[in-house]
Amino acid sequence: MQLRNSTSRYGWVSIVLHWGVALTVFGLFALGLWMVGLGYYDPWRKAGPDLHKSIGLVLFFFMLLRVVWRFISPPPPPTPNQGKLTRTAAHLGHLFLYADLFLVMSAGYLISTADGVGIPVFGLFEIPALVSGLPDQAETAGTVHFYLAWVLVIFAVLHGLAALKHHFIDRDATLIRMLGRKA
Repeated sequence: MQLRNSTSRYGWVSIVLHWGVALTVFGLFALGLWMVGLGYYDPWRKAGPDLHKSIGLVLFFFMLLRVVWRFISPPPPPTPNQGKLTRTAAHLGHLFLYADLFLVMSAGYLISTADGVGIPVFGLFEIPALVSGLPDQAETAGTVHFYLAWVLVIFAVLHGLAALKHHFIDRDATLIRMLGRKA
């Protein structure tokens, strides 16, 4: 399989970034839901959020790579049977997913840096606290992070259902191409 996208299918890099981001988003969502229920004396009370933050920051860098990759290797054109409304909805849906994901990560960053302390990434290096000390920063960013994460996951599920609709109802190659097979 080729690295770059072609007119008939996605390349290896786009496929790995797409499915890797999807799995990571759902994993972070599950981890986030789990860790907010941890008790004060739970041994994961610090380790859970540290892991969540580290994975979230790595995801941020992979999302930056994904945006750059879309310019380097544009996605294949829509399948011929897709009407203008479907193409527009798909384009706006992808923009919304990208924007929501970056907003969720930005809110997470604001939660973590509210006290002016940087964020260690797996104990290897630290992302500095560039924004801190805003009024109610952690609480406001936490609320935004929570609701935008729910919106992201719900919209990602809808995105997956749309792909299944393309595959089973429209019988076009939209899903096949994201699995690395030729249309």
